[in-house]
Amino acid sequence: MNKQLIFTVISAIMFTVLVFMYFTGYWTADKKIQIIFFLSMVFSIYSAGIESGKILKNKT
Repeated sequence: MNKQLIFTVISAIMFTVLVFMYFTGYWTADKKIQIIFFLSMVFSIYSAGIESGKILKNKT
């Protein structure tokens, strides 16, 4: 597998876990930090999709 794809998928999972930890009440932060983590989650999920799309496009 592509190392960059693995890195982006792992970062997307980690940011998603952090955001859901906040929503469930296990983690608290300031509003600025919450917004930064949420936007980072969205961006990392988008990046993982772009990387997986590149790999799928190259296979066909």
